[in-house]
Amino acid sequence: MQTTTSFICMALLLLISSCANHQKKNIRLGNDDYHADLLYHDNFNSKLDNWTVEQREGGTVQLVNNSMDIDDVNGCTVWFNTKLKGNVLIEYDAIVIDKGGANDRVSDLNCFWMAKDLNSVNFFDNSELRGGKFQNYHDMQLYYVGLGGHDNSKTRFRKYAGGGDRPCLPEHDLSDQKYLITANQTNTIRLLVYNGQIQYYRNEQLIYNYRDDTPYTEGYFGIRTYKNHMSIDNFKVYQLSQ
Repeated sequence: MQTTTSFICMALLLLISSCANHQKKNIRLGNDDYHADLLYHDNFNSKLDNWTVEQREGGTVQLVNNSMDIDDVNGCTVWFNTKLKGNVLIEYDAIVIDKGGANDRVSDLNCFWMAKDLNSVNFFDNSELRGGKFQNYHDMQLYYVGLGGHDNSKTRFRKYAGGGDRPCLPEHDLSDQKYLITANQTNTIRLLVYNGQIQYYRNEQLIYNYRDDTPYTEGYFGIRTYKNHMSIDNFKVYQLSQ
């Protein structure tokens, strides 16, 4: 009996240790090291309760093979329901699918982050009004990257200032093939917000490194696309410190 009890105690200690290691880790992005505490993790095994879908008619967002499958006809934003604050790292895997489906267009692996709706105290009060139409997001304050937009010919970063002001600086308007999408391959997207440093990574590639003197320090994350079929998996949010 004592041996059995000791074994159970040891197993529990290993489980607790494993959970603790899963919650905290050190990461290196570019030349910088961070302490990362895991805040949220969704591997899409059972439901989509953590997400709010804003999509125009004809598209679907559903669970397929333990991932979030977005099959879109005319515009879609899927928001993570929890507001993010402070220094964070947002991470997820995305595959743009090109296998002959009706919406299998290799384009628009896009995202919003640190988003704020200036026309509503409650961010989701205007979900139905926005409805997935791209122009209905122009009045927000947020960061945006359109990876492989315009039929996979452009990748762009914008800071939306609110009121429709969303400039794209020349150095943030990219068209080289290395900044575009390869179909049916996993893209690990990482979005970093750290004391005014805004970074966008695709796999190990740092595409945007923007220093913001008036940064957005809280807001919502959303996956954005248009007439595209893609899958999302391994979504994580970390709180960062150094």
